[in-house]
Parts: sequence; structure tokens; C-alpha cells
Amino acid sequence: MNLHQFRFVQEAARRQLNLTEAAKALHTSQPGVSKAILELEDELGVDIFARHGKRLKRITEPGQHVLKSIEVIMREVGNLKRIGEQFSAEDSGTLSIATTHTQARYVLPTAVARLREQYPKVTISLHQAKPDEVARMVLDEAAEIGMATESLSDYPDLVTLPCYEWQHVLVLPATHPLASRERIDIEDLAHEPLVTYHPSFTGRSRIDQAFAARRLQPRIVLEAMDSDIIKTYVRLGMGIGLVAEMATHEGLPPELVARPCGHLFGRSVTRIALKRGAWLRHFVYRLAELVSDRLTRELIERAMSGQAEDYGL
Repeated sequence: MNLHQFRFVQEAARRQLNLTEAAKALHTSQPGVSKAILELEDELGVDIFARHGKRLKRITEPGQHVLKSIEVIMREVGNLKRIGEQFSAEDSGTLSIATTHTQARYVLPTAVARLREQYPKVTISLHQAKPDEVARMVLDEAAEIGMATESLSDYPDLVTLPCYEWQHVLVLPATHPLASRERIDIEDLAHEPLVTYHPSFTGRSRIDQAFAARRLQPRIVLEAMDSDIIKTYVRLGMGIGLVAEMATHEGLPPELVARPCGHLFGRSVTRIALKRGAWLRHFVYRLAELVSDRLTRELIERAMSGQAEDYGL
């Protein structure tokens, strides 16, 4: 048995047993993937996959155990590579970060710039994705660290730690009647055309839950993944916007104003995610520390070792 066989079996499971897609992901041929899997099954003496003709239909019970062992082996192979990179390459290499647009645009720039000052030989690879895709990239080791508000804590094979709290803010024209109100109620917003995030992004679930709790139906006229796009459409008069407060820290154009909405939608928590059991290089710890003063290497090491503590804010 060899690592190629393990990788082929693992990728077949990740691609919902579609060997054509697994072969594309591995940059090889579908017959080559199929042959490697059969050879491993022959060597182990068990069927990892049940088949209908040449098609894989499901993972067998022994196959489930085989996949768990392969996951441990491949994780440790990755750890060995990272250990070698750290101690032989003098803190150089590539740090892959998976995150959402809001974090990449408004939160990470200062931390990444400071990291590059401290580790000038490190190349940053920034992957912007949906929160569930961020989680999957960390699990698949396409990224060493992930950062998002939604979804990350739903995956038991991720260690997630809170970075900071934030609230939504209302962005509206300075001439809008609500701009002069001392306190804005959710009933006020129910009558307005709203421009806000796609349901899977940046705390949108809190917005939906708040309206539902009051049995109100929001008039959402546009959904986007990007805070800048939301602000652009507000400027064009399409409606009033609901964005993460980080998107207003650099200021707004003079024709727009921001009003805090934490009393309506509560506060959200952005978290970092690391693959459970992964060996982290020095600069991964340092990035986490630069992102949030709540995070220290000692705390992260405790969390990665599985010590049961409450890391909530």
C-alpha cells in the first residue's frame, strides 16, 4: 500500500464517489484512480466501496474504518511536511488563508501586512469563499487557517476560536427620514426596501431570525456577498443597507450615514478555524495573534490539544 492509494480513496469519498471528479481533482485518469482503489482493497482483503457494475454506490462498514485511518495518516503526512518546512526553510513558504470577503477586505489587511513585515519570506495565498467552503478548505488542507462568522463551529473536525464580536449597522442616505431618528425599531425596517447579505454570509441568519421573531416579513430587494456592493446599491437609491460594522470603519461617502443595529439583531462572533490535529507553523500562530488580541499561541495550543475549556467571548 502507498500514499497514492490512500489519496485516491480519500478523494473518491470527498467527491461523493464520483471517480471522474476525483481524477480531475488529482490530475490523473479515472481508470488510474479505479485501479489504485482496487489494488488497495485486494491488499487489505476488504471492499472499501460497494459497487454496481463499475460505479461506486456507497462506502462499506469496513470502508468507513479504512477512511478514518487514511484521514489520520494523510493528516500526519501533512504535519511532517510542515515540520520540515519550518525547520529547514527558515520560516518561508506559503500560508493559505480561507475566508469570506468581509474578513478579507476589512479585517485581515492590517494583520497580513504586519505578518509579512515579520516573516518577509512567507507568501500569503488568500482564498475568498462562502463560510461552508471556508470550512471545507481547512478540512481538506487547502488552507491552514480559516476565518468566517457563519458555519465554522458546525464542523467537529475543526478547532474554532472566537476572534471578535461585531454588530450590523444600517447604511442609508443622509436625507432618509430614519437618519434623524434616535432609535430605529425593526418595525421601521419592515416597511423599507432592504439591501443586505446573501443568507449564508455575514450574520444574515440573525437578521432573518429577528424579523421572524416579530412575525414580520422583510422587503429584501437585493442580496449580495460583498459589503461594498451593498453600499453601492444604497447610493444608487435601491434601498437601505444592512452591513457588518467593519464595512463602515473606513468611513462612508458624505451622502450616506450609518446607524448601529445591535439592539435589533444582537451581536455576531467571527471565528478562526484550524484542522483538529494539524501541526501549525510559527506564522500561523502569529497571524491568529495579529487578528485578535484575545488569541495567544498558548491558548491555541491548549485548544488544539483537546483541552476542554470554554473559549466563548
